[in-house]
Amino acid sequence: MTAPVSVTTQKNTKTHGVLVVEDQDLIAQMFETLIDASDAFHLCGRVKNADLAPAYCLKGGVDLILMDVCTELGASGLEAAARIKQESPDVKIIIVTSMPEVSFIRRARQACAESFWYKEGARTSILEVMHRTMEGESIYPDRAPGMPFGDIRSDLLTEREHDVLREIVRGSTNTEIAERLCISPSTVKSYINEIMSKTGFRTRTALAVRARELGIVIAD
Repeated sequence: MTAPVSVTTQKNTKTHGVLVVEDQDLIAQMFETLIDASDAFHLCGRVKNADLAPAYCLKGGVDLILMDVCTELGASGLEAAARIKQESPDVKIIIVTSMPEVSFIRRARQACAESFWYKEGARTSILEVMHRTMEGESIYPDRAPGMPFGDIRSDLLTEREHDVLREIVRGSTNTEIAERLCISPSTVKSYINEIMSKTGFRTRTALAVRARELGIVIAD
């Protein structure tokens, strides 16, 4: 009689599948290294363009997404996150970015992303945020980080001044800004003068160029 054969199946203890949506190779590799070294997560894929993420989730196996905001070909991670939460609501999403654009936190909440993490200067590691997010927590910073911006730090601008600055970066005229923000052209002029006074920039162009370079505001 032939002896029964014993078959041992190795159980995968990395229970949570992670999709990395990131177009910067160095950052993606860092995420992948952390995931591979973890006992709680395994990498189930990476895409560079956020527009591809919703369809990837529909295939199954994705429990958590590390979603960059600005991805390949200009695809928005925030827009992709909103779509994923509609089509695959059980998938948890952590928005990640290096941009200090103040609207990103608000828009991430509106998209129903569970957590938000800054790539630079974050006090909490991404791996800890991943663990806590999968345990049901929602981890968000109190506000966007400030950056040196002319004579001040960017977080000293008011929310409305950021709105006006975003329109300046977009190339809008004072009249267009007034219409979009539902304020008068004279009020727009006052805001611009205040921003210029605070930051020390002498021209509107220099102000817009520097704000764009630093990612202080992102004109969609």
